[in-house]
Amino acid sequence: MATLIAGLILFLGVHSLSIVNEPLRNRLHDSMGEFPFKGLYGLVSLLGLVLIVWGYGAARMDPTVIYTPPGWLRHLSFLLLVPVFPLLFATYLPGKIKAKLGHPMLVAVKLWALAHLLANGMLHDLLLFGSFLAWAVVDRISMKSRTQRPIPTAPTTRANDAIAIIGGLAVYVLMVVWAHQWLFGVAPV
Repeated sequence: MATLIAGLILFLGVHSLSIVNEPLRNRLHDSMGEFPFKGLYGLVSLLGLVLIVWGYGAARMDPTVIYTPPGWLRHLSFLLLVPVFPLLFATYLPGKIKAKLGHPMLVAVKLWALAHLLANGMLHDLLLFGSFLAWAVVDRISMKSRTQRPIPTAPTTRANDAIAIIGGLAVYVLMVVWAHQWLFGVAPV
């Protein structure tokens, strides 16, 4: 469990730098330069992600049950997960979805985390998905009081929403019928 927690601290910690101390983040960026800063940011993120995957896998071998969700919550979980990939795509394919939501990736993270919390009641699930849900909520709230940095996206077109929806739903179906089992060893259906 310690490896999972260390991974969460590293991954979400580096992703929280702007939330907790934007001036420090900006000073680091300016003193290091863009590419060294992004390189270090990426390495810390990758290390955190590796520790999360490793720690979560290890925790699954010796699970601690916190609650047992009723079966109907799995169906609700499937429903909540349907828009996740389209929202992720919409983050980088600006259109009406992005304009309406502002930060579709954070909405996707919240839905992903909440859906998994509803369907899983082990301690390691609560740590992983609860941490990501809390981070996404805090990040969204903090965005109201800090400068937004632009992210690279495709040019805005009317087709972007259709591409995001069709592509995202295709990835969702692929994840449900094959990739979730292949990647995580758990068949959703």
